[in-house]
Amino acid sequence: MPRILLGLDVGSSFVKAALVDADTGALVAQASAPSCEMTMAAPQPGWAEQDPAEWWRNVVSAVRDAVQRAGVPGTEVCAVGISYQMHGLVVVDKHQQVLRPAIIWCDGRAVEIGQRAFDEIGRLSCLARLLNSPGNFTASKLRWVKEHEPEVFASTDKAMLPGDYLAMRLTGRIATTASGLSEGIFWDFFDGRVSEDVLNVYGLSPALIPEIVPTFGHQGEVTAAAANELGISAGTPVAYRAGDQPNNAFSLNVLEPGEVAATAGTSGVVFGVGDQARWDNDSRVNTFLHVNHRPDAPRYGVLLCVNGTGSLNSWVKRTVGEGLTYDEMNRAALEAPIGSDGILVFPFGNGAERTLGNRDLGASVHGLSFNRHTRSHLFRAAQEGIVFALNYGIDIMREMGIDVRAVRAGRANMFLSPLFARAFADTSGAVVELYDTDGAQGAARAAGVGAGIFPTMRDAFAGLRACDRLEPDATTSGQYREAYQRWLDALSRRMHEM
Repeated sequence: MPRILLGLDVGSSFVKAALVDADTGALVAQASAPSCEMTMAAPQPGWAEQDPAEWWRNVVSAVRDAVQRAGVPGTEVCAVGISYQMHGLVVVDKHQQVLRPAIIWCDGRAVEIGQRAFDEIGRLSCLARLLNSPGNFTASKLRWVKEHEPEVFASTDKAMLPGDYLAMRLTGRIATTASGLSEGIFWDFFDGRVSEDVLNVYGLSPALIPEIVPTFGHQGEVTAAAANELGISAGTPVAYRAGDQPNNAFSLNVLEPGEVAATAGTSGVVFGVGDQARWDNDSRVNTFLHVNHRPDAPRYGVLLCVNGTGSLNSWVKRTVGEGLTYDEMNRAALEAPIGSDGILVFPFGNGAERTLGNRDLGASVHGLSFNRHTRSHLFRAAQEGIVFALNYGIDIMREMGIDVRAVRAGRANMFLSPLFARAFADTSGAVVELYDTDGAQGAARAAGVGAGIFPTMRDAFAGLRACDRLEPDATTSGQYREAYQRWLDALSRRMHEM
């Protein structure tokens, strides 16, 4: 029987499970759950919460579905890897019971708390030690719970990231990683440990931080109860966990300085790897420990995020393209000219945006004419607006010295649209390489590394080849750059109005 690696990717819309043959590197089967997007509660404007129990239910469903499709016993799974939505907060009591809904990545309630901490710790110290402002990240969300829900905070035994919660459900062990702590802005890059400055300014006990385990390596074993739910063997090692964007970079074999990955799912991200601790003076893009970081071989991931990418496209489909598939929308969008005949879309309708200095601009459409524009123009303008917002962040990365000449991405989500991929290449001036892989497959391969099945990380990528390559087109790049400049000008005016 083949040795099977199980990769889990817990996003805010879906949970994916992938089964990969450890001996050939081939995808055996894949499944996702639920059948439609997971619910996201917004009890107040700017908030975003999910029930962690829903993540687990969908993990169980996706794993069982993938095993059934594979036609092999689930007992052949020999290691598990976890990828998860970043920056969220899950709090549990000493009995590992969740105390409140998870505050997820696009929730904006802690922006002011992070700004106060930035001022109290000091700008220079934050940037030199944390490489970021505390911002709206996990540490700030935990402080929000302390300020606004003192009874919940008093019962909190451990604060976790979403991936830590999933590992707890699998193994019964509460732990985290240095990479995960860096994404939560708990990590002191200068001292290489949990930041005393952050804990002190937020009044947080070190006991709230779980034990630290390696990103790759033994992180616990699947309990009998979890194994029974999933249909795999008790004792199977959990051998990897990472946030979805560092994991996406790993999935694409983006591990060394100068390599760049991109994804455009619910949110859109560009992730560049370097060996120098860099920061943006305005914290519009963020630096975290990459999955393969070691003190003797440092690897940092510089990440830009646009919250509203696939979420904008999904909204357009529901409200303007009702009855159409995404493929039909993509074909319709090609009927409109580059620049969408003057329509400009700002895709900023999914919470405070880091690239905009933690402002919540809201999504908006500019230049719409009832006399000449059709839904094809809107379909195209939405995709172009997403590309332009990502390129705005790429410009910031270039200011930091990150060389963005070639970008690898999975052929999934927005990159399934030929228009989107072409607009991305022509606007950014970067070669775009597309691969048939995703975060769940990457987590499975990473589990093989962590379990010692693959001798090196490079061995995990045997057979991974680009399925498409797009170079900037000299005949259309100029038109995209002109449209991008119009978008930039309109964004500048909108920012000055706020």
